[in-house]
Amino acid sequence: MNSAFDIRTVSSTFIFNPRSGHNARNPYLLERTQAFIAEHRLPAEIQLTAHPRHATQLAADALARGHGAVVSIGGDGTLNEIAQALIDTPCVLGLIPCGSGNGLGRHLGIPGPSQTAFDTLLAGRLRAIDCGLIAGHPFFNVAGLGFDAEISARFNQLPRRGLLAYVQTTLRMWQSYRPAPYTVHTVNGPITTPAFLIAVANSDQYGNNCFIAPGARVDDGRLNLTILTGVHWRNALPLAYRLFRGSIHRSRTVVCLDAPQFTITRTAPGPIHTDGEVHLAPARVDIQLKPLALHVVVPPTT
Repeated sequence: MNSAFDIRTVSSTFIFNPRSGHNARNPYLLERTQAFIAEHRLPAEIQLTAHPRHATQLAADALARGHGAVVSIGGDGTLNEIAQALIDTPCVLGLIPCGSGNGLGRHLGIPGPSQTAFDTLLAGRLRAIDCGLIAGHPFFNVAGLGFDAEISARFNQLPRRGLLAYVQTTLRMWQSYRPAPYTVHTVNGPITTPAFLIAVANSDQYGNNCFIAPGARVDDGRLNLTILTGVHWRNALPLAYRLFRGSIHRSRTVVCLDAPQFTITRTAPGPIHTDGEVHLAPARVDIQLKPLALHVVVPPTT
C-alpha cells in the first residue's frame, strides 16, 4: 500500500492521553492540536482518555460513527489501545507520538510530536503494517517476557516517566533480578535456555533508539525474537552499547530468531508486556502474526 493520505478528506478523532510522558510535562500540545484542527478546518474532534483502556473504547466509537481516521496523541501504550480497535478495518491510524520512548513512531519516521507529525497527517502516505498477538493480546511494536515485563510493570506506576526514570528503574531492579528457564518452540524444534528477557519485536526498537531487533520490519510478515540469556556486571555496559548502536544481534549472549509464530513455555504464569502495557499470562504463551492488519499514516519518504 502506497497511496497518498490527507486527513482533510475524512472525518477523524484525535485521542489525547494526558498521562503520556510528553503530554504530562507539556500540556500545550493539546492546544497545538486544537489550533491545527482549526487552521485546516478539519472535520475532526478531540477526545481525552480518562483511564486505562479508555482509548480502545474511544477508537471503537469513532469507527462505529464512520470516522476514517483516528490519531493517537500519546505513547506506544496509547497507540496500542487505539490500534486494537482498528485491526482489519479501513480506518487509518495517525500518529503524534509523545510518550517516553515512541518506538513505533521512530521506526516509521515520526520520532516525536514535531511539525513532521502534523505535516504527515496532511501529506503522508498509507502503509499497511503487521500486528502481533501474544497470549491473545495485540501488539504493534514490541512485546516481551522476563525482565522487561517486570520493568514495564514498575515503570507504569511511576508518577513521572521519561528516559532517565526508565534507566533508574532498570538499574535498581537489575541488581536483584535473576534469569529464569524458558523453552522457545519453533518450526525447527525447541530451544531451552535461561533467559534474562525475551523480546518479540514487530519493529526494530523499544524506543529512544534502543534497538532490540536490528533489521526488523513492521510489514515483512515475520516477528523477530531476541533472547538475552544473561546480563551481569561484566557484560551490562557492552550490551547497552550494542542496544543503542544496533548491534545487539552480534553478542554471544544473545539468541535471535525470526518466524511468523512462536510458542514459549515457562515454569509458571507471569507477566508479559505489549508495547509497555502489562498483562498476566499463563505458563504457555502462544505468539502469532496478523499480516498487514493495520493502516498507518507515515511520512511520504518512509
